[in-house]
Amino acid sequence: FRSASLSVILVLLLPLALMLITAVPARAADNERVFEWRTYIAAPGKLDALNKRFREHTCELFKKHGMTLVGFWVPTDGDAAKNTLTYVLAHKDRTSADASWKAFRADPLWIEAKKASEVDGSLTDKVTSVFMSPTDYSLLK
Repeated sequence: FRSASLSVILVLLLPLALMLITAVPARAADNERVFEWRTYIAAPGKLDALNKRFREHTCELFKKHGMTLVGFWVPTDGDAAKNTLTYVLAHKDRTSADASWKAFRADPLWIEAKKASEVDGSLTDKVTSVFMSPTDYSLLK
């Protein structure tokens, strides 16, 4: 395969792999660090505005509410490159993740930033979230 073709295949197969992983009932113990993989499908023409909201508001609010930023990515090939943002957060544990998200969504700064950025409609068509536990051989734990 050419590297571009391989990239497209990986972008297309990754969501399927995540769905299969989430079908397994195993869950991290309440006191174990977890990672959250989130994928946003931007509304048509809104990926730049979505990235701007993360750059100018969301990332700082995540940190404020105890979430650790691991990384943010956009696909480089295919249609997904036009509308997809994916990122990973780390949380102390699932209980902390739930509390962080609850506080984030209630934060007046987030409510205002979201409202201001969506005067012309929602920036996203779809958001998915998958919680993951590191394996015993993972370099990132």
